[in-house]
Amino acid sequence: MTHAAHNFENKVVLITGVRSGIGQATALAFAECGAKLVLGDISDEASGTAATITGLGGEAVFVKTDVSQADSVKALVETAIETHGRIDGAFNNAGLLPRTASLAEIDPDEFDHTIAVDLRGVFLCMKYETAEMLKTGGGTIVNTASVAGLVADPGMASYVAAKHGVIGLTKAAALDYATHNIRINAIAPGLVATPMTQRWLDDPQVTQQLMENSPIGRAAKPEEIAGTVLHLSSDAASFITGQTFVVDGGQTAH
Repeated sequence: MTHAAHNFENKVVLITGVRSGIGQATALAFAECGAKLVLGDISDEASGTAATITGLGGEAVFVKTDVSQADSVKALVETAIETHGRIDGAFNNAGLLPRTASLAEIDPDEFDHTIAVDLRGVFLCMKYETAEMLKTGGGTIVNTASVAGLVADPGMASYVAAKHGVIGLTKAAALDYATHNIRINAIAPGLVATPMTQRWLDDPQVTQQLMENSPIGRAAKPEEIAGTVLHLSSDAASFITGQTFVVDGGQTAH
């Protein structure tokens, strides 16, 4: 899939959660369009995404990052500033998918960990990103929410709570910075075929249930989500802020 219509030549883009899936596909798409990438992930294996980009002639630096920890996120943002002097765009994508369990079966520490990564992580990223964007005249931010931020499924209480929070946080931050040339939006993907969702896709019963809720009848490819992120980060979306863009194959349309 080409994203040649979006020109990010010499733009500095920070992305978290790049080991695989949506984050990796979006990093490669930005690189294809000329962006300079600063990539963060809790896994050392995610450095392979940066290596792939540089191997293709692009520019990318990797920083091991735990988005639930303020010092770690601050170090990631500081690396972008030290390396390139600014951040033009950010895609706050890092997250986790907890085990399926009814609410009473969720351990409080497990709930806290999901909130720490999936919601607090987005807050911390935006906190440090917006501070730098204010110094350089603006920028764009896209946060990864989910259809679970709009509707709920059984057994997903902590994830649903976190993703609802991401959508609310996106709206609030967008209002804070709308007059400062910082646009902040969220994406709400439906089922995407990634290593994180593979446990569902490997279960025929779960897959059948998921497909029954999917008018398009299949899971998305990560590259199909990347296009929306690039659009929201581009000048073509210059009047869009505080919005959540659903990319779910029609799942929430009925």
